[in-house]
Amino acid sequence: MSRNYIFLFLFSLMMTASGLASMPPLDRDEPRFVQATKQMTETGDYVDIRFQEASRYQKPIGIYWLQSAAVTLSGEGAQAPIWIYRLVSALGIAVAVVAIAWTGTNLFSANAGLAAGLVMAAIFATAFEGRDAKTDAMLLACCVLAQGALAQIYLASRRNEPVAGHLPWVFWAAQGAAILIKGPIAPLLSMLTVLTLVVFERDWRWLAKLKAGRGLVLVLLIVLPWLALITWKSNGAFLQQAVGKDMLGKVAQGEESHGLPPGFYVLTYCLFMWPFGLVALGAGLQALNRLRDDPRLRFCLAWYIPFWLVFELIPTKLPHYMLPAYPGMALLIGWLLTLTPHEANAPLRRWQTWLWWATAFGTVLVTAGLAVLCIGAPIYLMKTFSWWSVPAAAAALGAGYLAVSRQAFVPLVRIGGTAVCAGITYALLFGVIVPSLKPLWMSREIEAAVRADRPCETSVLASAEFHEPSLVFLVGTKTVLTDVDGVAQHLLGDPACALGLAPVGDEKRLDELLAGQGKKASRVAEINGINYSSGDRLSLGLYRMAN
Repeated sequence: MSRNYIFLFLFSLMMTASGLASMPPLDRDEPRFVQATKQMTETGDYVDIRFQEASRYQKPIGIYWLQSAAVTLSGEGAQAPIWIYRLVSALGIAVAVVAIAWTGTNLFSANAGLAAGLVMAAIFATAFEGRDAKTDAMLLACCVLAQGALAQIYLASRRNEPVAGHLPWVFWAAQGAAILIKGPIAPLLSMLTVLTLVVFERDWRWLAKLKAGRGLVLVLLIVLPWLALITWKSNGAFLQQAVGKDMLGKVAQGEESHGLPPGFYVLTYCLFMWPFGLVALGAGLQALNRLRDDPRLRFCLAWYIPFWLVFELIPTKLPHYMLPAYPGMALLIGWLLTLTPHEANAPLRRWQTWLWWATAFGTVLVTAGLAVLCIGAPIYLMKTFSWWSVPAAAAALGAGYLAVSRQAFVPLVRIGGTAVCAGITYALLFGVIVPSLKPLWMSREIEAAVRADRPCETSVLASAEFHEPSLVFLVGTKTVLTDVDGVAQHLLGDPACALGLAPVGDEKRLDELLAGQGKKASRVAEINGINYSSGDRLSLGLYRMAN
């Protein structure tokens, strides 16, 4: 059993390793997180959270502390490359994979736990978040630990068995850590799960085994010290921004241009659960038809369905918001392995059959889309064919072929083969193909130009129009985000060392501003590309004062 956990931990790390270093910072959220961590390292202030001079109070401190620890252990300091920060996310996914295997093993069987772990390591959502230095991977780890402990406490109570003494502590410690990472998401997930079970069974007595009194004290000990410090240091601005604006704003209306109607997570399910979306749906439908017979199935469905419904109703929608619910479906794939193929493939109801066929179509569509992306993206953006596209597309098609089965029961060896094919796809797509798409990575190209052409080691860049957070992380905390007038003033203020970045189309305006002071700038580099955050094609010039 322990060998399964070690294998899954290493397998998960292998699934996310490619691309950690080669993928440039992904605008806009990732650079905001890593830049705030970088500034903690530069200033030695590990309480406040800032992006340049602006406060960044959307999320609590947990992820910044973990990334700071990674940076410190690396010995690189503020110069640490992006992959150092991403190691925290890769580790978070690996912990989540082992935790879901632990849960599946204790609920169903060792093979069920292994299958659930393979699924969680190989779906698109975890492959992406494991390479993205944000909160979601570590939040997933905390959610799975909390839910795994809760599941075992619940099942022991249904069987009238004693609860292992460590389980309540695991549950509450994971809740406290999750709150420090991303606020109330993990408590909300567990609350919805518990509420659904209590309403369905009309029995709340088993909750006493959670030892809520001592558990809440532990949560407060984890959360309150930093919360008190940041409330004092920010004069209450943290609570106002994190709770009043970020959290309640997302519930009340679509924040950050991400307001979408219900049904969004249905439409994105096949992508973010790829390649196991159809397998998981088949397992979920079989579990739904046996809901009253097995408390383990009730728990898994109560893990997924209420959380999904609530987030469909919340106006602000992003695909990764559903990540904490996916492990509940992964467990059901493992559960089917405990049945005979005949039992697992019981006939579905008519509406379930239609839903299955719709998901099969979605899985085929996503598989084809990934294969086309692997081949077409270099041709479209780079006007060249990448030979790495062939094995990447072949692996994607292989994963899709293995995952699309007319039977709900999928043998463990086929699950493993599907996971391996998906892993090859991710390794080549995220590690080789996407980083090679030069027009997308303008901040990386600007950084290279700045390094090649800066007149002084202390040169500071002022950028007009291109204000992406990745530029600040790569070029330096002192980078000035301004307009063309600001670029001119920056060059005039430090003519010996300053650098300016402005659209080539505004070069005449820049020359006029400098000519008024009897000065002239020369263009030392030109960077052409696409700002994928806004969709704009840009041609930017890098300028320094002419001698």
